[in-house]
Amino acid sequence: MPTDGGADRILQLEQEVQQLKEAVVSHAVVDQAIGMIVALGRVSPDQGWAVLKEISQRTNIKLRNVADVILVWGRTGVLPTEVRTVLEEVLDRLGPSRPPGVRPER
Repeated sequence: MPTDGGADRILQLEQEVQQLKEAVVSHAVVDQAIGMIVALGRVSPDQGWAVLKEISQRTNIKLRNVADVILVWGRTGVLPTEVRTVLEEVLDRLGPSRPPGVRPER
C-alpha cells in the first residue's frame, strides 16, 4: 500500500513544475520588454536591463509588472505617468535619444 509520502512528493513536484512554467513566462516577458527599451531607447541590452530595474525600484512596481506595462505601451501607446517619467529620466541620463512618441517636457 502506498504511503502518504509518495502523494506528498507528487504534489511537491507538481508545484515545482508550475513555478518553473511561471518563471519561463516571466523571463520571456522581461526579455521582450528589454528588447523594446533597447530598440526604442537606442541603448545596449545591458542598459535596457538596468533601465527596467531602475523603473521597478523607483516606482516600487515589481519588475515583471513593469515589463508587462512596457509591452502594453508597445501595443497601445499608453504608459502610466510614473513609469514614463522614470523611463524618460533614465534614458536621458544614458544619452540624448528619446523613445519615439515621447515628447520632451516644456
